[in-house]
Amino acid sequence: MSLPIAVLISGDGSNLQVLINKMEERILDVDIKMVLSNRENAYGLKRAQAYGIPTCTLSHKDFSSREEFDGEMVRVLKESGVEAVVMAGFMRIITPVFLSAFPGKIINIHPALLPAFPGVDGQGDASKYGVRLAGCTVHFVDEKMDHGAIIIQSAVPASPGEDPEDLRLRILEQEHRILPQATQWLAEGRLRIDGRFVKLEEDDVELAETDGTGLVNPPLEYGF
Repeated sequence: MSLPIAVLISGDGSNLQVLINKMEERILDVDIKMVLSNRENAYGLKRAQAYGIPTCTLSHKDFSSREEFDGEMVRVLKESGVEAVVMAGFMRIITPVFLSAFPGKIINIHPALLPAFPGVDGQGDASKYGVRLAGCTVHFVDEKMDHGAIIIQSAVPASPGEDPEDLRLRILEQEHRILPQATQWLAEGRLRIDGRFVKLEEDDVELAETDGTGLVNPPLEYGF
């Protein structure tokens, strides 16, 4: 049975597209009930509409507080039958109002190896710092920005002084691998939060071999 989810976006929606593709291929056991954005010009909304997925735009500027905005998001998503939330480039910090509506069921993709380089420009900050390894993280969401328990990470090589766009694209390629995998684990009910740790319940699955583009842990399973 597929897990009814919402995907929250603020921009292009390339991670959303990967989720849609995996869902269409019947590799990802989710049903995207709603794509919600806080920006009406987010291209990801067009991606969803092309597949007949319902969309909603709520501008945070129309609400007097974060809590009021989050309350309206909860209302819209609950009416759509959503049980879990994937934040895929949603550039807003959410409040306990939203967290309490989907306890343990909200995940986020961040383009850096947390806890290093949280915030809106993880790739750029890593590039400016001159790191030798960069990457991305999928984590559970809590009340702090880019802080929740880590589910899966992928690391890629970085070279000080390289074009930041090259690094961004290398990281994005890994985002497209680990977000669908983490979403599938969530759909299968195999993730358990234990303090700062996320335990992955093992199943009788085959693990994918690395393709040389990134070091992923936990390892990807076939299909991802």
